[in-house]
Amino acid sequence: MTVSANRGAARASGAALHPGAWWVWALALGVAASRTRNPLLLALLIGVSAYVVMACRTDAPWARSYGAFVKLGLLVLGIRLVFSLVFGTAVPGTRLLLHLPEVPLPDWAQGVRLGGPVYLEEVLFSLYDGLRLATLLICVGAANALANPSRLLKALPAALYEVGVAVVVAMTFAPHLIADVLRLRAARRLRGRPDRGVRGLLQVGLPVLEGALDRSVALAAAMDARGYGRTAAVPAAVRRTTAVLTVGGLLGVAAGSYGLLSAVGGVYGLPLLLAGVAAALGGLWLGGRRTPRTRYRPERWGVRAWLVSGSGVAVAVLTVLAAAWDPVALTPPVTPATAPVLPLWPAAALLLGLLPAFLAPHVSRPNGKDRRP
Repeated sequence: MTVSANRGAARASGAALHPGAWWVWALALGVAASRTRNPLLLALLIGVSAYVVMACRTDAPWARSYGAFVKLGLLVLGIRLVFSLVFGTAVPGTRLLLHLPEVPLPDWAQGVRLGGPVYLEEVLFSLYDGLRLATLLICVGAANALANPSRLLKALPAALYEVGVAVVVAMTFAPHLIADVLRLRAARRLRGRPDRGVRGLLQVGLPVLEGALDRSVALAAAMDARGYGRTAAVPAAVRRTTAVLTVGGLLGVAAGSYGLLSAVGGVYGLPLLLAGVAAALGGLWLGGRRTPRTRYRPERWGVRAWLVSGSGVAVAVLTVLAAAWDPVALTPPVTPATAPVLPLWPAAALLLGLLPAFLAPHVSRPNGKDRRP
């Protein structure tokens, strides 16, 4: 039974979608969300991500993180509205909603106010802006809920091998640490000893620390026996080229991402981002020559991974084009305050993000029922 279970797990792992495809899809939806303030389009993006998560996520522990990101997005939205009510915004308003008690500030704090009049235009601007940020967080939460973090870290390039292994080990040991704490607290309660307060924390913390150190020593010995940390000799010119490409690529990715997210850098953002990605990939490829290694059951980027990631990229590209073609539809004005209108073809472009719900591999529930819609 153990052999058959292992074979079934191997087949399931081989048929599962590459975790990087989910991150490409989710980040592309985030790019689309960054190009619009239309609350109808943002709500549609949230609905698309929620539908795909509900259809494709498994019963793994990380799959439950989507709800936490939704709550975090709502918290960010609420904080943004509260800040706009208390500190105001630079948006001129004409429709007064209420007048809060205003706190007088000294002369050196000119331009900042606490309380005072609250206008409808300010609230709408803060609502649209906060909803955009909440949508970005929810898209990241969708990637966290759909992509297996261990498989994603194991699929890292060879240059990031040590970092990936360290994170995988930390994620593997964290549940053991929590289990040790719960077990020791339960044992102390059964013996009638306190498990709370400073004394209880010390009595529980020391055995937990001892167990963690024992596991760390055993793991270090096992990793050293398997040759972890050994690197191959490469010429000095290759090392310098690797450093220049990696640092330059990261700077290009940062500058290009800022250009795509800002309104003034839309012209140079995409070319700079592509150049930065190319340079960073070149640096990672050269850096991988120092760490020759093989992979057991390597992750495969198949046709479904291309389709899933391509659907997200199509959403991002079409939204960027729509923002350049009709900026008023994607960024509705708040002065004067008007009801937002749902543009048809940008909304149809966002619906392409639903394709992973039908393209992703089959996911079954524990009772054998299909989770696919």
